[in-house]
Amino acid sequence: MASSSPAPARLSVRELTKIFNTPEGPATAVKDVSFDIAPNTFFTMLGPSGCGKTTTLRMIAGLETITSGQILFNGEDFRRKSAFERNIGMVFQSYALFPHMTVFENAAYGLRLRGADEATITKRVHETLAMLRLDGLAQRYPADLSGGQQQRVSIGRALVYHPGMLLLDEPLANLDAKLRVEMRDEIRRLQKALNVMALYVTHDQEEAMAISDVIGVFSKGRLMQLGAPYDIYSAPISLFVADFIGKANFFPVDIESRDHGRAAVVALGGSRFAGVKTVTAASDEGEWFVKPQAALMMSRPEQMWLSSAGQQLDKPAFTGRALRIQFLGSFVRYLVETGQARGEVIVDLPAFAEGVSEGDEVRFGLVGPSLVFEEGSR
Repeated sequence: MASSSPAPARLSVRELTKIFNTPEGPATAVKDVSFDIAPNTFFTMLGPSGCGKTTTLRMIAGLETITSGQILFNGEDFRRKSAFERNIGMVFQSYALFPHMTVFENAAYGLRLRGADEATITKRVHETLAMLRLDGLAQRYPADLSGGQQQRVSIGRALVYHPGMLLLDEPLANLDAKLRVEMRDEIRRLQKALNVMALYVTHDQEEAMAISDVIGVFSKGRLMQLGAPYDIYSAPISLFVADFIGKANFFPVDIESRDHGRAAVVALGGSRFAGVKTVTAASDEGEWFVKPQAALMMSRPEQMWLSSAGQQLDKPAFTGRALRIQFLGSFVRYLVETGQARGEVIVDLPAFAEGVSEGDEVRFGLVGPSLVFEEGSR
């Protein structure tokens, strides 16, 4: 089946905007979103509820009108094509299966709409069901299937007519945690086996990080950052992205000196950190900053050390109290109360810190790369 997949195509979205008319007045759901997706890429739109990711997906699918902007797929202007003409496979959160049809007929639905002959329908449906490990369930009805099997049928229906692009809107939201992990790996496997571009919408950060080639992080209708999962995690370009992707600690600091995009900073309590990379925060992130400090230093939990207060180490340190200690299998998480950070601090260690119990005073600091965010007008 993979050998007959469509020729690779590129998706280009330019200044895509959607404004809804509401009783309270115009509401901008998507604002000036632009991105390019290479052929056969698994692209995930990630963000909290109401951030514009699903509206963007629906405009690409032709299920929502465009207020302004452009969508080009393989050089063709999608604004001139109906949803049916775009040859897109769509998978929904609710499965959207026909309860009165068998698995075979549900999977065949798109081919019948396109006027395929019976021989082609039979061949493609059986190929697709086999790929999805559903070949023994062709004559069952949706009510006889588990949630995971129903979602597989939904995916099969979207793939059977060899779409140029596969769009998935929160497809795993109704599944339990273990099945979500199994299905996300299955979707990734199918996408790569078929060499089809996939656009995936989710609010689950772990899900996005696990399966994506490229992630677009959305907030308040805007695309905040676009990049590979590692780059988004290790080099966020806004405080929102730093906080939303994974876990992060933020320390108010003053910038003491600068040198080629890096800075020496002084934190609350007087500790000095040198050579920290500087980043200009987004223009609407001024409320993050604690005055009179001019900047926020960020560090990931796994990039920190922690010890008992009595253990003196010759390196910059913060002080606080261990509120909770959580053994999480492959690492130990310490939740630390301190007056030197913006909120509680999370420290993840490979093993228990010697001599530290819940309620104890501790010292902690940085062992890995960190960033300093400054207020700006970007």
